[in-house]
Amino acid sequence: MSESLNDLRAFTLVAEAGSFTKAAGQMGVSQSALSHTIKALEKRIGIKLLNRTTRSVSTTQAGEQLLNDIAPLISGIEQKLSALNEFRSSPRGTLRINGTEHVIHSILWDKLSRFAHDYPDIHLEITTDYTLTDIVKDRYDIGIRLGHAVDKDMIAVRITPDMQMMVVASPEYVHTYGNPNIPSDLDHHRCLALRLPTHENLMNWELQKSGDGFQKAEIVNIHPRPVMIFSHAHLLVKAAVDGLGLAWVPALMVKSELQSGKLVSLLDEWVTTYDGYYLYYPNRRQSSPLFRLLVDALRLK
Repeated sequence: MSESLNDLRAFTLVAEAGSFTKAAGQMGVSQSALSHTIKALEKRIGIKLLNRTTRSVSTTQAGEQLLNDIAPLISGIEQKLSALNEFRSSPRGTLRINGTEHVIHSILWDKLSRFAHDYPDIHLEITTDYTLTDIVKDRYDIGIRLGHAVDKDMIAVRITPDMQMMVVASPEYVHTYGNPNIPSDLDHHRCLALRLPTHENLMNWELQKSGDGFQKAEIVNIHPRPVMIFSHAHLLVKAAVDGLGLAWVPALMVKSELQSGKLVSLLDEWVTTYDGYYLYYPNRRQSSPLFRLLVDALRLK
């Protein structure tokens, strides 16, 4: 019996994603077309491969065995096809990237734009979110996160220096409400907060005061009582510029606003520094020439 490689690949995508919707998005087809493909595959081989409910999709025992047997083979075939890019004058293919809105918009966009101009036949799919996405399960080629959030079994390439977080506000806000001098003063200020979808709660403000040779660094965790809540950091910055409250944001994100005077930094002794951003990927990806082009383009020079 001969089966289409595309149909088997469609099955592995659905099985690994646990969702027809996600798999259809990855393949660029409609959910109904993908469902029809899987049903036709099951009919031809005479075995049910997936259990479907209104909320989830899971493999049957036979489906799990098939997935374990063919997923490494399909991945190997895709890598071999990708390796043929070495014989093309202009490499082509698709690379899927997952990172936070901040790192894509404020740090990497110029490099990604240049890469897209240099390699017009390489299609980039860029997803921004604040969840700790499993890039293997969701079939992303590359993830971009702060160093502490990268799984230990991934290959990681540093792409930014350390990241500083600071409290900022507009001059108008400071004129109206005053300047906080210590972290506890924030309890009496109008704060702007970011909601993290991973935990469905608000991001705490971790303020750190550097110590000296005799005194250890002091860290204070602030649970803001927000007057406004956002799911994207750039709206947070806009609200701060408009004088609606205080925001705790990456310094690089507000560099131009600080230089222009639209925002001022507050609590300057309490600037927190985190490990920078890393590009990360599973070991099996590094043999792809297409993949290496993107890693080289984004790495910290």
